[in-house]
Amino acid sequence: MPKEEKFFKMFQDMGVIITEGAQQLKVMLDDYVDPLTSQRQIKDTEHKGDNQTHLIIKTLNKTFITPLDREDIYSLASKLDDILDLIDASAQRFVMYNVEKPTPEAQQLAFIILKCCQTVERALKHLGGKFEDINDCCVEINALENEADRVCREAISRLFDEEKDPINLIKWKEIYETLEKATDKCEDAANILESVVVKNA
Repeated sequence: MPKEEKFFKMFQDMGVIITEGAQQLKVMLDDYVDPLTSQRQIKDTEHKGDNQTHLIIKTLNKTFITPLDREDIYSLASKLDDILDLIDASAQRFVMYNVEKPTPEAQQLAFIILKCCQTVERALKHLGGKFEDINDCCVEINALENEADRVCREAISRLFDEEKDPINLIKWKEIYETLEKATDKCEDAANILESVVVKNA
């Protein structure tokens, strides 16, 4: 029977993969030289995340006694996978829409995504340890998500004020919203972690 610690280690490994994807997105937008190659690298990282998610769920199905509620393990694995999916979807849109140059707001959102993912990774490291330390990370993730909301709202508002080309307006509105959704998924993962803390307090 697999040991309990395996789940904590698998979640920690997933945290590393998520941060890797977020770092690649930030580099892609900061050094916008070869977006197609950058997007392919992010897709490879997203595949790594998929494999890790499958491993967690496969282990869950084989484990009789789990260290956390089964539904929490499944939900957390799914939400963490969603973060990488949105990072990949964001990168894809820059390539799909032939974006010539990222806006400062897009770069700012990529930076917030990275900070969110680093904080998620830090929270996952506390699983099986001091659960109260997870709460601090969740508060930070919520604050970062609020900041991403603000940046996205202001970016879209400016878009409607200044952009005359309706096609460009549609493209950038979708890009901003997809980037912001990645931070929403980080908050979803934080909410599950907060629930785990309450149940195990």
